[in-house]
Amino acid sequence: MVKFEQIKGFIFDLDGVIANTSVYHAQAWHQLADELGVTWTDDLANQLKGVGRMDSLNLILKSGGKENDYTEDEKVKYATKKNDNYLNLLKGLTDDDILAGMKEFIQDLDAHHYLISLASSSKNSPKVLEALDLAKYFNERVDPDTLTHGKPDPEIYRRGAEILNLKPEECIGLEDAVSGVKSINGAHETSVGIGDPKMLNEADINFTDTSQVTLANIKKAMD
Repeated sequence: MVKFEQIKGFIFDLDGVIANTSVYHAQAWHQLADELGVTWTDDLANQLKGVGRMDSLNLILKSGGKENDYTEDEKVKYATKKNDNYLNLLKGLTDDDILAGMKEFIQDLDAHHYLISLASSSKNSPKVLEALDLAKYFNERVDPDTLTHGKPDPEIYRRGAEILNLKPEECIGLEDAVSGVKSINGAHETSVGIGDPKMLNEADINFTDTSQVTLANIKKAMD
């Protein structure tokens, strides 16, 4: 792991890291899984964390042995339906939905002139950041439509560093999902896993919840 003094930028996932919108994603996917006749489990929910829309749908279909039951057009319609359900669930989202300590952490990064970018596979991330009143801190965002591969492929985190004009080793990525941590590590950046340390055991640094994520704690973990 590099020294803290080498770090110049922070790359964020959104759902489950900045705000608890992952709950709404899970609810919307659960609704669709029920409609498709696929049993919803905690393991399936964890597999979908940090994964793009179409890849998530394919994982659900595979879980139910239905991966070959639908045409691509039908899959797009189901994915769109899920997204519509998700957007309905998001109505009323405010800065009160920011996870504990994350607003202060982002403001501290800004005050100390660290560069910040967003590496979320969610196409709704601009709307979410606006609702959370955090958009002004994330002028640099990876556009998921420009990506060839989803997490755990490292492409999104490599891109997150590139748009900041930084080298991978100058960046820290923050994730709550196994696939996201693998993506950060594959991009050769320092990974911060937020959540169960047993599940996120490949992360360079672990915090059990967002309230522990501070510059001081990250520096302590890297020194």
